[in-house]
Amino acid sequence: MKKIEIYDTTLRDGTQAENFNLSLEDKLRIAQRLDALGIDFIEGGWPGSNPKDQQFFEEIKGYDLKHARIAAFGSTHMAKYTAHEDPNLNTLVQSGAPVITIFGKSWDVHVRDALCIPLERNLELIENSLAFLKDRCETLFYDAEHFFDGFKADREYALQTLKSAVAGGAERLVLCDTNGGTMPGEIMDIIGQVQKELGHDVKLGVHCHNDSEMAVANSILGIQAGAVQVQGTMNGFGERCGNANLCSIIPALVLKLGMECEAGKNLDKLTQTARFVFEIANLQPNKYQPYVGASAFAHKGGIHVSAVQKNPETYEHIRPELVGNVQRILVSDLSGKSNIIAKARQFGIDLDTNDPVVLDIVSRLKELEAQGFQFEGAEASFELLMRQAMGTGRKYFDLVGFRVIDQKTREDEPPQAEATVMIKVGGKIEHTAAVGNGPVNALDNAMRKALEKFYPQLKEMSLLDYKVRVLPVIPGTGAKVRVLIESSDGTDKWGTVGMSTDIIEASWQALVDGICYKLLKSEERSKKQ
Repeated sequence: MKKIEIYDTTLRDGTQAENFNLSLEDKLRIAQRLDALGIDFIEGGWPGSNPKDQQFFEEIKGYDLKHARIAAFGSTHMAKYTAHEDPNLNTLVQSGAPVITIFGKSWDVHVRDALCIPLERNLELIENSLAFLKDRCETLFYDAEHFFDGFKADREYALQTLKSAVAGGAERLVLCDTNGGTMPGEIMDIIGQVQKELGHDVKLGVHCHNDSEMAVANSILGIQAGAVQVQGTMNGFGERCGNANLCSIIPALVLKLGMECEAGKNLDKLTQTARFVFEIANLQPNKYQPYVGASAFAHKGGIHVSAVQKNPETYEHIRPELVGNVQRILVSDLSGKSNIIAKARQFGIDLDTNDPVVLDIVSRLKELEAQGFQFEGAEASFELLMRQAMGTGRKYFDLVGFRVIDQKTREDEPPQAEATVMIKVGGKIEHTAAVGNGPVNALDNAMRKALEKFYPQLKEMSLLDYKVRVLPVIPGTGAKVRVLIESSDGTDKWGTVGMSTDIIEASWQALVDGICYKLLKSEERSKKQ
């Protein structure tokens, strides 16, 4: 069984992605998660480029990593210096990282037009840099930047750069598709030629970018062609269109191709690690991402749902549990009885296939979605709808009325929003008012103010996300709007929906469902205790 090294560069190459930013603390937390996943090498950054990366290498020494080894990244020395004089090479050594990875130019165009030096001088930079570092770190890797483009432009020179790296003492030659334009067939062919030229004793790695949507495919083919190390990032973060996505590569190598890596022993942590990186970066997870996305094992069509309930293999290429994900059954106007029964099981509701209420729920669902409701991102609202149809839903409060005032008195100052609500709880009417950052926030604050004295558990609840979508039935400002709200109590997250021609009314519906769902779940928890 072939063993593969997994080299993660999320903390360096990944941070070059637009809108993907990490603090020092963020990088340390992600490094610990990557170690727990079983990543072999974690590239912490370029210590010569900024103080934050230098500090990372100091701080990470105080952490007890169980498996991963930390790599520092840099370049070959500048042409005006010798290797011993180069400040960047010396900073790499001073970082104390057990692994050092440096890159050099493989493409003659870059040597002439970017470095502006003779081709022979570039070969000296590569060999001398690696020779200087060889005895000053435990492990030494060489990234052959733009290798595939360089090979296609001048095969002999590109190969000569690799021979210089071998002469300098590199333990891995990592062939980089830096511009992300190489096709899969070219990857296989070029790696085969490299191995024939250098011999199989020289161990290769592969580092691909995703500008042609080929990074995962090229990385896997690179491994099949003979490479023993694959570089990439969590969730494919990286400059321009991103890097090779390790969340797809690792399960493909282990589950599809039968290869071995340490992370393969911890695949059930893959989904939570992927989502943790999104969360730390304060970005919404990509629900459509293979293997780890929320939609990766989501089933919507009634025929599909019926089939996967009998045998998951009918519409799932692997069992989601293998990568720490879960099967999800969606409800929509495509739904039939199979979807409803499956959702009931997921919610812990005992519902028989032959129960007439199932048809009532299907009919009600289709009717609401025809009006503009959408429940795929609002499963809490659907569970409440289902319980109401079954006659098991509890009414926690009644609305007597609400009023929202949004007032702007000066052009250079923001509007002032105030909401007043009257709510009846257990025969008692609460009349409260509150201000907020906008009318919806004011309404939410007023509701909580009225209800928290009866239901103190609502203090645990917070609103995570608020989305408004204009529905295209009636154009312009008279259109219907759909409001989706995501809430959390620190333990669970749930989505609710509202729909109206009035954005405040739609928001009210979603807010009420969110509160009722929280109270329902709190009630269920207390019964189990």
